[in-house]
Amino acid sequence: MMYLFVICGLFLLFIGGEALVRGSVSVARKLNISELVIGLTLVGFGTSVPELVTSLQAIERGAVGISVGNVVGSNIANILLVLALAALISPIVVNPQALRRDGSIMIAVTLILCAMMWFDLFSRIAGFGLVGLLIAYLAFSLLADSKPDSAAGELHRAEGETVETQFGLATGILIAIAGLAGVVAGANFLVTGSVSIARSFGISETVIGLTIVAVGTSLPELATSVVAAIRKRADVAIGNIIGSNIFNILGILGITALVHPFSIRGDISADAIAGDAPVSIISNIDVGALVLSAALLILFAFTGKRISRWEGGVLLLGYTVYMGLTFGFIPTIGLLPNG
Repeated sequence: MMYLFVICGLFLLFIGGEALVRGSVSVARKLNISELVIGLTLVGFGTSVPELVTSLQAIERGAVGISVGNVVGSNIANILLVLALAALISPIVVNPQALRRDGSIMIAVTLILCAMMWFDLFSRIAGFGLVGLLIAYLAFSLLADSKPDSAAGELHRAEGETVETQFGLATGILIAIAGLAGVVAGANFLVTGSVSIARSFGISETVIGLTIVAVGTSLPELATSVVAAIRKRADVAIGNIIGSNIFNILGILGITALVHPFSIRGDISADAIAGDAPVSIISNIDVGALVLSAALLILFAFTGKRISRWEGGVLLLGYTVYMGLTFGFIPTIGLLPNG
């Protein structure tokens, strides 16, 4: 039954996420909202709604590992899996000018997340700060990208144009509502099944969140990126992934901490009895994969002004190695004692 819950959850998250984005984009177009706004918000961040709903449901049930692991694992999977597959399908030609701002912001917020995990700063004040940064980023981006010569603005407009919709206003609203309901139901099934699997097999909830849940909630990004690659617009995929990673950190963790402040440390009371300091549920390996994936994206994108197929292969190999380390198939040889 728990496997059926996970499968149903993943299916509903994918279908619901697609319906939510397409319905919302259709409504926005009927209201004459520009493709720039659509690309920057509804498409760029709409694909992260499954991660948001899943993390909120997990944190409400006390499954902190699934909630945080979902965000960290999704950011890793977006680059090492989703972007890798897009590059393997079609090499990604990159406009460094278009990605300079958002790429720099992605690196900055990734480092902020690392600092927050190091000091375990997931209070309501921290959540408010993250959401505030997200609002500031959106406001600045809309102002900067509205200029006619903005390369980033052109990329965000292209993101909006990749979503094809032919719905009327009323139909678009109904599809968006149905999509949101599907995402909520899918998240509920996925969290329930994931927690059951973790407890049945003695696997850490964090590992489940970093892998099964993270990949499942990244399916909308995967679908968008693969379609863009097939249409020879893989440059749109990289913009969508960078935007999604920014929103995952600032939006999802920010809103989650605002709604329900949490800690990523282990059982403090048990550690106190043992005389040890509480250990973070996010390991050194996870943090290293998070930082390295972001660094590789920037390195590959800006050095040759394209992400070639062999670089996509390197990213995919990196994800394979990360999965091997996460599930213990590849030994760490004691190099990471707390990993």
